Amino acid sequence: MLILIVLGVKGCLDARARRALSDYARNVTQIVDETQQTSKAFFAKLSDPGSLSVTEFVNQVSADRSAMDNYASRIDGLDTPGDMSHAQNSLELVYELRSGAMNEIAEKMSTALGDVGSEQARASVARQMRKLLASDELYAAVSRPEINDVLAANGIDGSDVPKSVFLPDETKWLDEGEVSAALDSVTGSSTSSTPGVHGLGLIGTSIGGTELVAESTTGVLSEGTPEVEVTVQNQGESTENGINVSVTVNGNTLQGTIDSIGAG
Repeated sequence: MLILIVLGVKGCLDARARRALSDYARNVTQIVDETQQTSKAFFAKLSDPGSLSVTEFVNQVSADRSAMDNYASRIDGLDTPGDMSHAQNSLELVYELRSGAMNEIAEKMSTALGDVGSEQARASVARQMRKLLASDELYAAVSRPEINDVLAANGIDGSDVPKSVFLPDETKWLDEGEVSAALDSVTGSSTSSTPGVHGLGLIGTSIGGTELVAESTTGVLSEGTPEVEVTVQNQGESTENGINVSVTVNGNTLQGTIDSIGAG
């Protein structure tokens, strides 16, 4: 009987440990996926700011910075199983590097797009790309392998954390000249110069299928992490490309991109 009790207690403890590891991996995966969305949005507008004005561009970069600060805070606050302590330490450094880089980029962006001190500010922005690259290499060489090794050692399948590359093209974005050329294109005018009426309208926003109403409170029931859906209409006469959509919730900004939306 004593042996059965000991085995039963051990089985419960082992199951609890595996559950904690799975929860940890799931939380890391969610943050990594959101980080990829922020990276995609940031480098998309850096590559092609379209008709974004300087003010709009700076504001959107600030939103990206806020998002990275949020991810770093969430990484620091993870409930970390003991087996993951070393991997967690390296993961915190990954997000410290990313958050620090995006903070510096956001701080320098207004100056980089101005006249006075722009050269030094652009050089500073370019240097932060190396910090982003360092975060990618640390994640690939240390954080991700260690997390997945611990999961495998505990017999947990299907919970491997994904790859995470914040800097999409190191050969381009590590070049100060390329960064400066990209910032030169932030003029507030569309590169396509398509004549006719242009304009986008916000049709509605919902969470989990429940429509949100402006200036009122709406109760929403949702299992797991709720999904925000934003409906946008192209109210102009031409196809619009690279539309950035952002939603701010309690100071945290979520972002998405509509690649292309036809007239109407």
